[in-house]
Amino acid sequence: MQNLIKLNHVYKSYTQGQLTTPVLQNISLNINTGEFVAITGPSGNGKSTLLNLLTGIDRPCSGEIIINETALQLLKEEELSVWRGLNVGIVFQFFQLLPSLTLLQNIQLPMDFVNKYPKRERLDRAHYLLDRVGLTKQGKQLPGQVSGGQQQRAAIARALANDPALLVADEPTGNLDSSTAENIYTLFTALQQEGKTLVIVTHNEDLAKTASRHITLHDGHVSSDQCLSKPI
Repeated sequence: MQNLIKLNHVYKSYTQGQLTTPVLQNISLNINTGEFVAITGPSGNGKSTLLNLLTGIDRPCSGEIIINETALQLLKEEELSVWRGLNVGIVFQFFQLLPSLTLLQNIQLPMDFVNKYPKRERLDRAHYLLDRVGLTKQGKQLPGQVSGGQQQRAAIARALANDPALLVADEPTGNLDSSTAENIYTLFTALQQEGKTLVIVTHNEDLAKTASRHITLHDGHVSSDQCLSKPI
């Protein structure tokens, strides 16, 4: 299997005044193309920080983060922004859809930012992605007019807009009922079967078992790393 993500001795801390708090300590791990990785652990142990480093939203204090042969720590902020738009899809716990845009327009927006697809193709791709997540009939509705589960599915479609190599999600089912949450994870599993690489932070141990790999963080270290099934 080909490594999509390589973390080499990554250290991250935050300083406030004279107090420095280590969050991630000497993290080294590889994630292969096509893996579905669930990251769990107690609150405050570095899960969201790890996702922020993988997406280039934050930078490590030391160590290397290499994704798809790009060393993120070497990129300037403008370069990181362009790289992120082309290579990473992000799904947030609170959806973060723009309330004044329809679901269809929300999905088109990332395509407009990076110009990966010609303008004439973007609307068709947005319709395709809505259909892919089961929202064919909701495209013209505003986020506030659909359920939380439908908003999250639209957010996943938006994250897939530019066909990124990596999809990351931070507590994507935290605000959903158990039945809707299971539907979201079924969608994630289907995306893995299609070749996507997924890294998901969750507190739900049962849902984490649907992943092909389960990593547990504790006190800023990898305390457990288990393969639950063979990567697709």
